[in-house]
Amino acid sequence: MIIGELRSQIDKVWLAFHTGGISNPLTVIEQMTYLLFLRRLDELQIQKEQKANLLKKDIEEPIYFESEKEIRWSYFKNMDPEVMHRMFTKEDGVFDFLRNIGNRSAAFSKFMKGATFMISTPRLLAQVVEMLSNIDMNDRDTKGDVYEYLLSKIASAGQNGQFRTPRHIIRMMVDMVEPTLEDIFCDPSSGTCGFHVGVSEYIREHYETELYREEVKRHFQNDMFMGMEFDSTMIRIGAMNLILHGIENPRLLDVDSLSEANSSFTNKATLVCANPPFKGSLDREAVDGKILSVVDSKKTELLFLALILKGLKLGGRAAVIVPDGVLFGSSKAHMQIRKEIIDNQRLQAVISMPSGIFKPYAGVSTAVLVFTKTNSGGTDNVWFYDMQADGFSLDDKRSPIEANDIPDIVSKYHSSQKSPSNDLGSRTDKSFRVPVVEIHDNKYDLSINRYKEVVYEEKKYAKPLVVVTEIEALDQERAELLKQLKEMLA
Repeated sequence: MIIGELRSQIDKVWLAFHTGGISNPLTVIEQMTYLLFLRRLDELQIQKEQKANLLKKDIEEPIYFESEKEIRWSYFKNMDPEVMHRMFTKEDGVFDFLRNIGNRSAAFSKFMKGATFMISTPRLLAQVVEMLSNIDMNDRDTKGDVYEYLLSKIASAGQNGQFRTPRHIIRMMVDMVEPTLEDIFCDPSSGTCGFHVGVSEYIREHYETELYREEVKRHFQNDMFMGMEFDSTMIRIGAMNLILHGIENPRLLDVDSLSEANSSFTNKATLVCANPPFKGSLDREAVDGKILSVVDSKKTELLFLALILKGLKLGGRAAVIVPDGVLFGSSKAHMQIRKEIIDNQRLQAVISMPSGIFKPYAGVSTAVLVFTKTNSGGTDNVWFYDMQADGFSLDDKRSPIEANDIPDIVSKYHSSQKSPSNDLGSRTDKSFRVPVVEIHDNKYDLSINRYKEVVYEEKKYAKPLVVVTEIEALDQERAELLKQLKEMLA
């Protein structure tokens, strides 16, 4: 977590952009992303140079050639502001290099098409470069935390419909599905790639030693992480988020996930965690026919569930955030997707989350569905959990509080998957299991209130005559006290 002086330094950079006339949060983050990437490229080149000097060999796959030293961070950061700005904007300058870097560096370079340099004044550029140069980001965790803090600015701004899944909710979902070194992970609505980061952190924590093996490291860096995002700005931001978290070559596709252009996403992933958009309806004709064969709908929240089922390999598992309407909607399409997941796949869990989880930018009630692709059914009972607190207040401030169901959710979920199928639990508890037969009888309704039992505690009240007598006694006492006060004042 970024705190203290480091947070203050980032806030000063942010303020400099605003003072310099750039106030849109996405634009600020995008411009900072370019600069952070240039700094990262220079760091990688320095590492290559040090290795070459140590081995007394030529530099292996250099990022910069000798003639390009002026466009390196370590060189231009000391230039006069006017000269530095010209170096960025001129033909064959710094930004042209960034746009055309091609295969000379990390995956981020693939997404620079259409990138625009928007720092219009030499003073602002020099100010921001100097501030970023003074921030110590020598380790992966700090780099990642710095960028995570920048991305949090999108949430607080709530502009452009862009908002991030809270980090602790991502962690809860990742802890439930337990990624492994063999997994191929995908988020088909990747945005800032928060779920990718969550999976990578889980892998590093649980498989630290194994990651030193060359074949494992190669899979982690090149094959483990997939994603789709049609917003070119967001895919650049997401790619940088992964690079700063130590994932140099993720497979991110600049494509509309639901379209025919993404039809190859079939049986590709073993693990999906996602928070798909809930933005209403799409043009049905633009949607991949394979998705429509699973659910005939225009609603994105239903189409993405079908997409995830299509993209998962057999045995692949998923944890997906959906709006509550998916759980109980009565339309043909709602029934169709629930029936598909329950009858043809294996639905394991429904975690009902309170409506304040995504405040301040959205107040919709949501749930997490956890399921496995089997194509042969397997749902015997479904584990439900009624989350009431996530460690933060459920108002717009989202201040930290003590109440937090998340550790209990993760622990009880794993216990529920290991316990006997006839151990259903009590319907009056926060968590319990419901037999699939009962779900069938309720027309595939997955809302927790359909199955939860509420115990109403009987309250006994005094008889009216007793209450009247007590009131009269109080009146008498009050009159006596008033009389004593008048005597004292006489």
